[in-house]
Amino acid sequence: MSKQDGSGRQVTTNTVDDGVSSIMHVDMDAFFASVELLERPDLVGLPVIVGHHGARSVVTAATYEARKYGVNSAMPMSIALRRCPNAIVLEPHFERYTHFSRMVMAICDDLTPKVERLGIDEAFLDVAGARKLIGSPYEVATLLRQRVLSETGLHCSVGIAATKFIAKLASGLSKPDGLLVVPLADTLDFLHPLPLSALWGVGVKTEEQLSRLGLRTVGDVAATPLSTLQKKLGDAGGRKLHELSWARDSRSVSPVPEEKSVGHEVTFGHDVTDSAVIRRELLRMSDQVAVRLRRAGMEGKTVVLKLRFSDFSTITRSRTISEPTDLARRIYDEVTDIYEGLGKQHERIRLVGVRMEQLVPAGGTAMGLWETDEGWRDAEQAMDAVTARFGRGLVQRAALVKKRTAPDPASPIDDF
Repeated sequence: MSKQDGSGRQVTTNTVDDGVSSIMHVDMDAFFASVELLERPDLVGLPVIVGHHGARSVVTAATYEARKYGVNSAMPMSIALRRCPNAIVLEPHFERYTHFSRMVMAICDDLTPKVERLGIDEAFLDVAGARKLIGSPYEVATLLRQRVLSETGLHCSVGIAATKFIAKLASGLSKPDGLLVVPLADTLDFLHPLPLSALWGVGVKTEEQLSRLGLRTVGDVAATPLSTLQKKLGDAGGRKLHELSWARDSRSVSPVPEEKSVGHEVTFGHDVTDSAVIRRELLRMSDQVAVRLRRAGMEGKTVVLKLRFSDFSTITRSRTISEPTDLARRIYDEVTDIYEGLGKQHERIRLVGVRMEQLVPAGGTAMGLWETDEGWRDAEQAMDAVTARFGRGLVQRAALVKKRTAPDPASPIDDF
């Protein structure tokens, strides 16, 4: 597999079309970092890390120049800066990432109706139906990459194959800013020399188990009897890896653009024991979740609270409400009720998060059970309008502008 720093890159430079391979995997290159560099073109070509300053912060994204030093996303910032002391750290701006994600996905939608979004910065496309209008999958991918660059200033990498599995592997190997086509007839020659980690579901533990069998490559797995794999990994796990090692993947591109959940979480600069600070963060995140729901035209039925303690143990608790909502006040009321019911108010908390699940289109149910909702809706919509015109931060809830009694939180993370 290509490394995250782009070494081992493979690309297709001439039109390749076997008439069968029409599934594309589009993946934005170092997306968050690249978006930040649009505002800071003077930093292009330099090692840049996106994340918050602070000993407990983590890396949100890194440029390829920083990755060459071994900096990866989700790595503690302290470790990243030890590996790359000359790195420039930029604060993340998640609203920018959402904006550019929508632009890229709109380009994908222009090329084919069969687009399956995978989070904020990648998607599968089935472009078989675009052949008559645009051309071969290679030509569609070339057009897509050109449009993404000209309309957003960002680069993307694209893999083309007959299956989702191989297309995703191809896009990873073509990074950064590449295009790789794997014709059906060449699939096994492409797949079998790759390391075990190329197989979906092979993490460190599974790789260790396979290595004990003397297996090093995907081809080694393919040559291993199914019964041996099942004995080592279980019936389902062994069969899954055996199928993937022979590039068998029957999944089609599913153009369902639904967001399964919307959430925010934050890691504190220091462990927090003050329940007032926790409740204030729950209110802030409830506001953020509600704003994102309204922008997406969605409402949620299930409220989820996530807590991580000083020993890194983590719990999540959820509650399904009677009517879906996109109001911060309702979300906050429910999530604080969950929090207070846990009896964890005096424990040392490292991370807290709020998420809404079971999303449905807004306005799909009758209004009415909560008589105070309309007043809160008017207030929150007014805040939305002010934010849209003048930017974030001008209008805030009174509870959020009180002086903090604990260190500022760090490392906000979004679920997309």
